[in-house]
Amino acid sequence: MAFIDYYKILGISKKASEKDIKKAYRKLARKYHPDLNPNDKVAEKKFKEVNEANEVLSNSENRKKYDQYGKDWKHAEEFEKTKQQQEYKRRSSQGATGSFSGQDYSDFFESMFGGTSSRPRSGDIKFRGQDYNAELHLKLIDVYKTHKHTLTVNGKNIRLTIPAGVKNGQVIKIKGHGGTGINGGPNGDLYIKFSIVNNSKFQRDNDDLHVTVDLELYLAILGGDMTIETFDGKVKLKVKPETQNETKVKLKGKGFPKYKKEGQYGDLYVNYQLKVPVNLTLKEKELFKELDKLREV
Repeated sequence: MAFIDYYKILGISKKASEKDIKKAYRKLARKYHPDLNPNDKVAEKKFKEVNEANEVLSNSENRKKYDQYGKDWKHAEEFEKTKQQQEYKRRSSQGATGSFSGQDYSDFFESMFGGTSSRPRSGDIKFRGQDYNAELHLKLIDVYKTHKHTLTVNGKNIRLTIPAGVKNGQVIKIKGHGGTGINGGPNGDLYIKFSIVNNSKFQRDNDDLHVTVDLELYLAILGGDMTIETFDGKVKLKVKPETQNETKVKLKGKGFPKYKKEGQYGDLYVNYQLKVPVNLTLKEKELFKELDKLREV
């Protein structure tokens, strides 16, 4: 895998502070955000690069490994472990407890990355490829049905199937679509985090949906039929006489699809919001006064 200069992506120096990193990330994330650059593939790629750079450099431990090992920073622990094992063998063979010398350190890297040393070389050690992380921005309606989507990660187009019912913040793993393994090692995995924007009138609660609808005063008092919109169409409801304000009714199976459960849905909860009539005529006011007198009897 080619080296990616995260400092260059964020436009900062290697001496940048945590505050500098955060400031640079926020500025670039706003600049290349998909919502501000719809259908712009270049901006989409930049946005993902900026997020990846921030994930590494904003974490002090990851940043330290990246500064030392570059593109192989995710294998730092394996490198350190191998170095410790070689140091242990060296001390055991010499019967000494001395420090790790500069020559020994050089020999270690020869054994890891190739050279003239007689010790095991990098070709003998297989390392798993780096895991990739990506964020996919979708609307709520986009995840109501299973559909195909093409995602670009590190310049590669990945065609994936997004199951209906995916939740906001959910992370799924695409095996083997991360970085290429080292020395024939297995590829890393791709982790996709879903960021789902709900711009509908429905509120989502796991697989259930909630919606508030206006209920006319006369219909609430006398009862009758009314038509409301669900997420995928309209249905007719029978309103009971004398229905009170904020009464809730459940429409079974009219909610959101259940993740990876074909044909199964949550429920839709309808909250009645009583709508008081305005701009009454004199006749209407008189009738209400008569009703009020009748109620006093």
